[in-house]
Amino acid sequence: MSKITLVQESDCRERRLALHDALEAVGGKWRIFILCAMLEESRRFSDLEAHLEGIRPKVLASELKVLEEHLLVTRQVNDTRPVTVTYSLTPHARHIWPLVNALVGFGLEHRRFVKAGMKPVIPA
Repeated sequence: MSKITLVQESDCRERRLALHDALEAVGGKWRIFILCAMLEESRRFSDLEAHLEGIRPKVLASELKVLEEHLLVTRQVNDTRPVTVTYSLTPHARHIWPLVNALVGFGLEHRRFVKAGMKPVIPA
């Protein structure tokens, strides 16, 4: 168990602001999954759409734009017929993978914890 340390109010405010910025960049239903889809390779819009089952094209376009604004994704328009667009992770986006791995670990443990605690209640 990690030791909880007392922090100054200014430290707490800075942490809240930093957490807000992080969640603003990768929060929401789809953004982290969009980033994960590009972990191994750059992807075209249609590839992302196919990879992210259930996402609507308008939502994908909107989320990609937000990720670009946060400098996590780059968009490259390819001079092809028809024109294709390729999306890639920026080097800055690669900093979130330890966080993603930690969240996956927490999710697996949390799932086991909740499942173990959800035993049927037998009325007396």
